[in-house]
Amino acid sequence: MGSRGRGRRSSFNALDFLHWNAWRLVAAKPALLLLLRLWVRRKRKLGRSIGVFEWFCRLGAARRRPVMPRLALDHITAVDSTPTELVAVARTAGCDAICLFMEPMAVLPLMPQFELYGDRAARRALRRAMDDTGVALDVAYPFTLAGRTEVATFAPALECAAELGAGVLNALLYDRDPARRADRFAEFCALAATFELRVGIEFYPPSQVRSLGEALALIEQAAPEPGVGVNVDLLHLMRSGGTFDELAAAPASRIFYGQLSDGPAQAPDDLDFEASSERLLPGEGAFDLAGFVAALPLGCPLSVEIPRNGAVQAGRPREERARDSVEAVRDALARGTALGSPS
Repeated sequence: MGSRGRGRRSSFNALDFLHWNAWRLVAAKPALLLLLRLWVRRKRKLGRSIGVFEWFCRLGAARRRPVMPRLALDHITAVDSTPTELVAVARTAGCDAICLFMEPMAVLPLMPQFELYGDRAARRALRRAMDDTGVALDVAYPFTLAGRTEVATFAPALECAAELGAGVLNALLYDRDPARRADRFAEFCALAATFELRVGIEFYPPSQVRSLGEALALIEQAAPEPGVGVNVDLLHLMRSGGTFDELAAAPASRIFYGQLSDGPAQAPDDLDFEASSERLLPGEGAFDLAGFVAALPLGCPLSVEIPRNGAVQAGRPREERARDSVEAVRDALARGTALGSPS
């Protein structure tokens, strides 16, 4: 191999240099990309081989384009959807997954009524829709652990989540008793493990796990197994006083998911209403989405979680609301990448 390398070096000329260093030149001098493309076109017209040179040209061009991450559509972004409708809306909006409320909740009055736990035909229809469209289930809701929660009652929901192929269960904890909260959470994680399901704590300032630090501490105390982590909502990170540096310093193995939206720098009085009913489109608020994504572990799954109940009540179709939200997220990430915050 050494002798072959010496032979190549002895016969190098200007074209050989370009052949092996094109991507470096393109990255350093973007204006060269046009000249290189013109050269490739001329070679093609003459019927000559391009080979590795063209590949390097394409690599140089790709290095200059921001890579858009895979996105899931959260149910509250299209809150007026049944599960099957949500799958169709997600695919139309260009999302590859959904984050699904597997049952309606009183705190989400605009969500239609549906049944998945007891109606196996509806569950099979949902699974067919997912398979037909290639839309996966990233996050399954709701799993709320409060003072009177009996963990065993979650078994039908866990069975449903497993059948639908859920990537992670989203857990909110409201139990005010610290010891009981830890015990119940450990019991829930153990039950989820019997269905081969992972659990992600969603820290939330109005809950009893208010911050990223509290979520990580609870995991280490109660459920340090590999299948337990944190779902990080950008809105909750900002409202809890968290920082991107804190997020970046967290153990990567514990950060399961990132949820995207925007909001004003000043928190409103009603955090529950903001979180569940009226968030801002990226670009309308003060949050740095690209900085948030850069602080997450590489390849961390992401969802678009932007409820806008005012738009629902104004009659804007869910397909348009979802498209607006997804496009705004992609634009914000692209702008952040162009400004130097890698996504």
